[in-house]
Amino acid sequence: MNGPRCLAKLSTRAVASPALNLRQRNRWIKTMAVNMSPREPSPELVAQLGKQPRMRTNPAFKKVQTPEFQSIFTPELKELVALFEKYDYELRIAGGAVRDILMSIPPKDIDLATTATPEQMKEMFEKEEVRMINANGEKHGTITPRINDKENFEVTTLRIDIRTDGRHAEVMYTTDWQLDANRRDLTINSMFLGFDGTVYDYFYGYDDLQKRRVVFVGDADVRIKEDFLRILRYFRFYGRIANEEKNHDEATLTAIKENAGGLARISGERIWTELQKIVVGHYGSALLTEMHRCNLFEHIGLPVEPNLEEFDRLCAALEHFEKPHYPILFMTAMLRSAEDAMAMHKRLKLSAHERDLARFITQEREKVDTDYTTLRDYQKLCLQKYIQRDFVEQLLKYSNKQDLYNQLKSWAKPNFPIRGNTLAEHGLKGIRLGLVMNELKLLWADSDFQLSHDDLLKKIPDVLEKIPSTPSKVKSMK
Repeated sequence: MNGPRCLAKLSTRAVASPALNLRQRNRWIKTMAVNMSPREPSPELVAQLGKQPRMRTNPAFKKVQTPEFQSIFTPELKELVALFEKYDYELRIAGGAVRDILMSIPPKDIDLATTATPEQMKEMFEKEEVRMINANGEKHGTITPRINDKENFEVTTLRIDIRTDGRHAEVMYTTDWQLDANRRDLTINSMFLGFDGTVYDYFYGYDDLQKRRVVFVGDADVRIKEDFLRILRYFRFYGRIANEEKNHDEATLTAIKENAGGLARISGERIWTELQKIVVGHYGSALLTEMHRCNLFEHIGLPVEPNLEEFDRLCAALEHFEKPHYPILFMTAMLRSAEDAMAMHKRLKLSAHERDLARFITQEREKVDTDYTTLRDYQKLCLQKYIQRDFVEQLLKYSNKQDLYNQLKSWAKPNFPIRGNTLAEHGLKGIRLGLVMNELKLLWADSDFQLSHDDLLKKIPDVLEKIPSTPSKVKSMK
């Protein structure tokens, strides 16, 4: 079951040749029969396999008993493993947790894979009175048992993608671990780990991990077309795994360029999730530059002609400030205008905070060193309506003003002595009230925040003389 197979050749024979030998035919029958609607291998299934990956003669080639491996064995996990053994279903650790353990990193999350179908798991858990949560996962082949009302585990049935549209896949369940590994994105993510410590590596993912090499399983073009988000996942994992910022596999980059347009079909939320991790990770600057060379930007909400010089300057400047940094701060450096910021928001569905910060930076950065030169200038900016203090601090980081940033961070902002209802009692309302309030705050700041409530009230007549009385002129001032 775990030996090498010529996947593409076998698939073709399964469709075209009635003389397929009994062992191979039974293997395909077993794979198809697991699906609720058995079917013959379709042309799409044959095509999705792509070129035959390089495979190990013996995938169960190594055992680990490291502290990182031992750390995962909570009482709840042990109980879950025993349950699958009781019902004679195979269960292994899959994907990222295997990669992390082999890199001597304690895994944050553990994904599990099994030969049991969702129906078989549900029957087993119901019989054993184990509560299941997150019913939505079942359509993807994932069941989530909660053990001892303490720990949740996502357990996914081995599967094959039989039809994809670049975003979603129609899957068919299988009991063949190698076929499941073949549908995964990168070789370093295609390994499994048994609970006895056995590493199952079909496509030399372990070797790639040791070499810090990031490549797709088999045919990169085919893997990307299964889910175009894998383009961004490639760059994210390159930042996590590679030990050189510019050591990409050229065939992989070629496949990425040829499929760049597919990212237009991926939701902005999913793209932004990946972009945030890329830009704050290792080689963030180099990776974004490479992504631009691959013609990705126009499909992910970034300018076709980004300001890469400004981006490189900001990446260097932020090295002088304490981490973490907002991912949106990095992205803003590539924007040339507030309109670019809104276009990025429209594509990526940014949060309100991210949208407003990007717009604020693009509007105010040119005023640094001209309109804004002293600490008082930035304190006044913090007093403006609709401007968050955090935005002003981020502007100082963006502009590499370390001393001013530290001074503003340590400033204890006093409470403004005047409230809106006080001004309303003086006959002010609407836009005029807001403008008067703003002018009073500036006068208060110029007094080193010493003017009292009564002092400020005395300033109202002088302030009103500066403000037009007609609504149209007031709006134009605003």
